Amino acid sequence: MARRSRETDEERRVRREEEKEKTVSDWVPRTEAGKKVKSGEITSLDDFFAKGFKVMEPEIVDALIPVLKDKLVDFKKTTRVTRQGRNFAFRASVLIGDGNSYIGIGTAKDKEKYPSITKATRNAKLNMFKVRRGAGSWEERSKGTHSVPFKVSGKSASVIVNLLPAPRGTGLVVGDKIKDVMKFAGVKDVWSKTKGNTGSTLDFVQAAIKALAATNNVRYSDDFASKMEESR
Repeated sequence: MARRSRETDEERRVRREEEKEKTVSDWVPRTEAGKKVKSGEITSLDDFFAKGFKVMEPEIVDALIPVLKDKLVDFKKTTRVTRQGRNFAFRASVLIGDGNSYIGIGTAKDKEKYPSITKATRNAKLNMFKVRRGAGSWEERSKGTHSVPFKVSGKSASVIVNLLPAPRGTGLVVGDKIKDVMKFAGVKDVWSKTKGNTGSTLDFVQAAIKALAATNNVRYSDDFASKMEESR
């Protein structure tokens, strides 16, 4: 039984990859950025964001990052009471990442289970951003890209997640709920401190995502790092 399950998962993965390739090939861009990606003028997300564009079409991410990791981090059945009675829906939250700097999370609702997951994945692609990584110790200076560059914090509801740089080889000293967040972003070594109701998986993940987004708050860090290298 276990073997058949693994084969089914592999078949599902292959089918999804084929559907993605077909979607990109049949894609008709509606935005200027999308047209440049489709024509091959833009070939990477680094170049895409450097030109000041914003992801307005999920096919842009599919075209620039063919292989994406994804995980359903939260799934709930919701109920809305109206005069006509109770309306049931499904709410899904999906985490995606390339395992090397880019990560995103999306949430969506639908009356059916799988359409809600599909919509959440689409929203996650629209919310993708680059995580600025750095060294976890002074000895490495600006050469390392295995940890966060400095202490960052993120908050979602009552949950606060603090991420601290860690030396190479430390590993992911974080809660199990956000280990995939770090892996999807390409962070290999990091320490963390958390506060609040950490029993909420979605708030935990969203707080970690916001902490990683805060690595982009220091816009001048790349120039500063290059000057440090020149002065050595």
